Amino acid sequence: MAATPPTDAELDIMIRARLASLGIDLDQLPPGTTADPETGSPGRDSVLASLRSFVRGSVTTLAAFQMPAPAGSDPAHAAALSQQPAPMLYPSISTEWRR
Repeated sequence: MAATPPTDAELDIMIRARLASLGIDLDQLPPGTTADPETGSPGRDSVLASLRSFVRGSVTTLAAFQMPAPAGSDPAHAAALSQQPAPMLYPSISTEWRR
């Protein structure tokens, strides 16, 4: 059974929440789809439409990513390795992210 894709309203909520966690407030952008002629800032609706398109196009691709199994090894090992965190120059910084 295939999962029901999220609606535009559900994606807007997720996008706004994710951006808010990064300190970005889309309400600072001009309303509508046209850019502000003085500042060149894109309209809030056009930014949300672009981000919805990005999320819809990239999430399935990213979720399906699996590290290829090295030659002669068990494919189950590659699936486990695909879930490992990325190496970091300063791992102590990421300890708060993984809690």
